[in-house]
Amino acid sequence: MTWNVRIGINPLSWTNDDLPSLGGDIPLETALKEGAEIGYAGFELGNKFPKTGPELKAKLAEYGLVCVSGWYSGFLAQFSPDQTDAEALTAEIERCKAHMAKLRHNDVKVVVYGECAGTIQGQIDTPVAKRPRFADGAAWQRYAKRLDAFGAHLLETYGIKLAYHHHMGAYVESPEDVDRLMSLTDPQKVFLLFDTGHAYFGGANDPVTMLKKHVLRVVHVHCKDVRPQVIARARNDSWSFLSGVINGTFTVPGDGALDYEATLRTLKEAGYEGWLVVEAEQDPAVAPSYQYAKKGYETLRTLVDRISAAPSARTLS
Repeated sequence: MTWNVRIGINPLSWTNDDLPSLGGDIPLETALKEGAEIGYAGFELGNKFPKTGPELKAKLAEYGLVCVSGWYSGFLAQFSPDQTDAEALTAEIERCKAHMAKLRHNDVKVVVYGECAGTIQGQIDTPVAKRPRFADGAAWQRYAKRLDAFGAHLLETYGIKLAYHHHMGAYVESPEDVDRLMSLTDPQKVFLLFDTGHAYFGGANDPVTMLKKHVLRVVHVHCKDVRPQVIARARNDSWSFLSGVINGTFTVPGDGALDYEATLRTLKEAGYEGWLVVEAEQDPAVAPSYQYAKKGYETLRTLVDRISAAPSARTLS
């Protein structure tokens, strides 16, 4: 039976928004043309994409592509004595309007929520170990309530699910952080973006185990592979997240150490039907964009086709 998933890609294979020196000179049109030629059905957004819904849809349509989703920088973990939780939520609701309207115009069903309050993910001189952490359980609970309220607003107003991105250098990074967030938030309001690479780098030596625990909350998947020896150096030498990117912590599916067949089988057996997004931050001067994007697509395409043709088998523990 055909597995109802689509394979998309993030423009990071061509150009990096956080590090413009990595592919900053590559035009958006090059990425779209090459991605379409390889076989991708859609793209996630980046800074070079059109800013309005109609313009975005038209640009992607030129290449037979659609919008997969887009990163949204949230600040719900930013607590201030001068701002109540209700006021913080109101500010976030106002801040998100243009972005969510753009996604809705493009029939996007999930938004990538990245917590940016206090994050160090974009600071090249700050070690990942210095990421922010919540002071206590009360702060966690306060944050979860804000997320629940914001997630409910996105569903009711835009028909879009909040896909929470666990991310290196941010409040929710480790498997334990994800466990805690999922336990505190409403499963009907806050969902999970599962990122294979961030799961491993964040401490899940077997990301499939982490995935199985939360697979029913997963509404979006970022597929990046890892180079364990580089990640070990990043940890031992106190690298920043961006220093790790420059030195090759991540690569595309099929070029690293992760078991993608087990990952995809787990998703299929749980009934996942959404996007599989190749997202591998690398230097295109070292890892040529077309070559690596093609390898990532072919790896996922081969596995999806194989899994679709195979008899169903329970993989969930």
